[in-house]
Amino acid sequence: MLVEKRRGLMSGVRYIIDDVDAAVAFYTEHLGFEVVMQAPGFAMLDRQDLRLLLNLPGAGGAGQPDDAGRLPEPGGWNRFQVVVAELDAVLARLVDAGVPVRTGIVRGGGGRQAVIEDPSGNAVELLEPPSD
Repeated sequence: MLVEKRRGLMSGVRYIIDDVDAAVAFYTEHLGFEVVMQAPGFAMLDRQDLRLLLNLPGAGGAGQPDDAGRLPEPGGWNRFQVVVAELDAVLARLVDAGVPVRTGIVRGGGGRQAVIEDPSGNAVELLEPPSD
């Protein structure tokens, strides 16, 4: 396995989105991300140790078709987690703000979670770890 370390470079998650401005507003206003940079068809956001890269289909290298000619598109069930302290309160605030909820609160081995959607239909998991 090849691991290359570069100064200032961090791993990230890339989502394909429909509208850069709507996605940036969603992630900054509702989930506490900060804008690192924004350009036509692209935005880079950070939240703690997570870098989120947002691309329009067709924009930059990440928005190009695969070898079969399929364009990237938003949606699916792949997701990243945002850890929250009080899931009930956070989910209620997001519902009040009109954020689509894909799953209500469910319990699992790692705590309680709910899945919401960004403006392009990409899944984001909210996780409340067990208290002990």
